[in-house]
Amino acid sequence: MTRLLRIAFRAAALLAMVILALGVLYMFVNPISTLMLARYATARPVVQSWVPINAIAPALIRSVLASEDARFCQHFGVDLVELNNAMDPSEEGEPSRGASTITMQLAKNLFLWNGRSYIRKGLEMPLAVYLNTVLSKRRQLEIYLNIAEWGPDGQFGIEAGSQRAFRKSAAALSPREAALMAVMLPNPHTRDAGKPKPGLARLATRLQGRIPREGAELTACLGPLGRDTAALKRPLPAERLRKARFLVVGPSFVSRDDAV
Repeated sequence: MTRLLRIAFRAAALLAMVILALGVLYMFVNPISTLMLARYATARPVVQSWVPINAIAPALIRSVLASEDARFCQHFGVDLVELNNAMDPSEEGEPSRGASTITMQLAKNLFLWNGRSYIRKGLEMPLAVYLNTVLSKRRQLEIYLNIAEWGPDGQFGIEAGSQRAFRKSAAALSPREAALMAVMLPNPHTRDAGKPKPGLARLATRLQGRIPREGAELTACLGPLGRDTAALKRPLPAERLRKARFLVVGPSFVSRDDAV
């Protein structure tokens, strides 16, 4: 029994060291999510094209923050205010955004698994605090927007999601399209920004009405935001997106598009 405990302790310590190293590595290397890796390992399609945060429409950035984590610029990875308010409605007639911050979602996407679990939730919090320590807020959001699941058929990242829904680059999204993309994030398998049902359209309308009330502090920690004019002139063809696959390169993964 003692030997098994020693083995388990060493395995946990090794895993922790790997996670710590990856957190630092992701300051410079563009990662993929565990869900993307699982699809890749089982030969299911993965559609993704990495775009820098300055090549994403500011309307999309504001919409995602307002929808998923309006206090992103104020918390340390875990939002204690939202933890206290998680059971209360955020507005009259509107469900709470919940207590899971973008940084916590990022920790889950990078290191953990999907599905509801107290164990996973307990691991998310210290991982989120660690990621918030080693990654700038701008880098956290850039990674999140590029690895979040944004479609039912293996679309990951805002560029692939935008191309699927609207046949345009993430840099060219209008405020309405950005709101629709943001409110489909909680369930990209049943919510379709390109063909919104009345319920999704209402959520997007409410979100658009709330964004101006969030104020400048919504994006205060991100630095300058703006459209990338080159990306606007050269939207990524959907055919190229469909061909995107991933290759193993040392400790990280890159898309075949990045490898050529």
